[in-house]
Amino acid sequence: MLFSSIGFLYYFLPVTLFVYFIVPFKLKNLVLLIASLAFYFYGEPVYTFLMLGTSLSAYIHGLLIDRFRGTKWSRVFLCSSVIISVLVLGFFKYSDFFVSNLNNIFGSKLRLLGLALPIGISFYTFQTLSYTIDVYRGDAKVQKNFISLATYVALFPQLIAGPIVRYTVVEEELSSRTHSFGNFSYGVTRFAIGLGKKVLIADTLGALATSLHAMTQQTVGGMWIYAIAVSLQIYFDFSGYSDMAIGLGRIFGFKFLENFNYPFISTTVAEFWRRWHISLGSWFRDYVYIPLGGNRVSLPRWGFNILAVWFLTGFWHGADWNFIVWGLYFAVFLICEKFFLGAFFKKLPTVFSRIYLVVVILISFVIFNGNGMNGVITDLAALFGIGRVSAPAMASASAGMAARTLGAASVTAAGMASEAVGALTSVAQATTAAAASIASATATTTATATAFASTMALPLWSAETSYYLSGYILILVVAIIGATPLCKNTILKIKENEKAARIINILEPVFVLMILMLATAYFVDGSFSPFLYFRF
Repeated sequence: MLFSSIGFLYYFLPVTLFVYFIVPFKLKNLVLLIASLAFYFYGEPVYTFLMLGTSLSAYIHGLLIDRFRGTKWSRVFLCSSVIISVLVLGFFKYSDFFVSNLNNIFGSKLRLLGLALPIGISFYTFQTLSYTIDVYRGDAKVQKNFISLATYVALFPQLIAGPIVRYTVVEEELSSRTHSFGNFSYGVTRFAIGLGKKVLIADTLGALATSLHAMTQQTVGGMWIYAIAVSLQIYFDFSGYSDMAIGLGRIFGFKFLENFNYPFISTTVAEFWRRWHISLGSWFRDYVYIPLGGNRVSLPRWGFNILAVWFLTGFWHGADWNFIVWGLYFAVFLICEKFFLGAFFKKLPTVFSRIYLVVVILISFVIFNGNGMNGVITDLAALFGIGRVSAPAMASASAGMAARTLGAASVTAAGMASEAVGALTSVAQATTAAAASIASATATTTATATAFASTMALPLWSAETSYYLSGYILILVVAIIGATPLCKNTILKIKENEKAARIINILEPVFVLMILMLATAYFVDGSFSPFLYFRF
């Protein structure tokens, strides 16, 4: 089930809210668990039991780790928990990746499993891992109530696309949380903002990106607009889901941590990742990078730690080489910033570091969104003017060359004919030779054009590029402004005036209703798509 759907907004959510708020507090976790299982079962009937099994594994391992605390068995049960969780994630998400690569390397013909990826498995696996690790470290108390732990794992607001909520964040709220009109109002507004980001902005940018990528004739300008559209699409799609999750969590009394903090205003890659997908970055920092030694190790080991963390970060996002390259791409820039890029840009006006960051990020999301490594190479080449030439253009070029060859051949034939006046046989031979020359030249020209099409220089612009840009320029401007804190800061500034604050508070419900109506119109029209991070 999708947050951005008629079924969720007008059936599932109202019924869940009604039941949740009429039952006593001791039953609220049970209501949330049943609702969350129903929510997941709607889209993943079989894999619902896999999620429950993962929750049960975390529950049992947590009890065993706590029961044998201070002995070697506590560490054994921690390792068992980590191994089981990683193996389950690896089997369902990465088995075909490893099998296909083994087939490519050794020429074998091992059969792919073709397993469907359980929605949200990367997110809830990391949550159960953080729980057992934190119990082992003593950072969290063991949860002895299975319903409470299962509620934490399956909680539908953040179940399938994050943010990655650590057990320590909601530990107290699972047993005691506050419900208020203020929290409810904030949650509804935050949910509406996220819904608008997803349906009105991200999906529209996705349509632009698809159109630009599928143009009859690629252009350099078109590919850079594509890079902008894809980067903003992913940002509004994922941050929109996080907003909806945070809003729903607040409605039910949970305070999830922020997951995005205007990453595109960053000046370095390091800062970008402190602002982008914060829950994932902090997870790898606390459970992988620091345990490996962090930066308190020798220089070569620090480099290894960075590469390992970013290899895993990329691989977490998807079972394909372009995701691994995407992660290592950031590792390279982080290392370079550590040694010389950071110091270099500090000597220059801030505008240069912002331009550097934007270019690095645009290229990164072209890699991220590529269709395998072949698609990545093609797209990156197109950004810098090298790419495919459309069939009509190739045919036109071939026809032109063939026409020039025909003209030359005709002259040759005429000359031969004039030298053999009255000799019909000679004329026939000349004509035949000319025709053969034309056919050969045409075939050679076509083959050459086809062979070198992928390395021909792309045009900078075209009428088709202008057409798509003019049709989507407004949403691009809105998205670029929306990716900065300009709107937020402006509203906060206006709210400093008491009268203006009252007006904004009155208009807020109207704003929420307008987004809901517009989103509903998109749902009815079918002009929306699933969240991008569902595939992770």
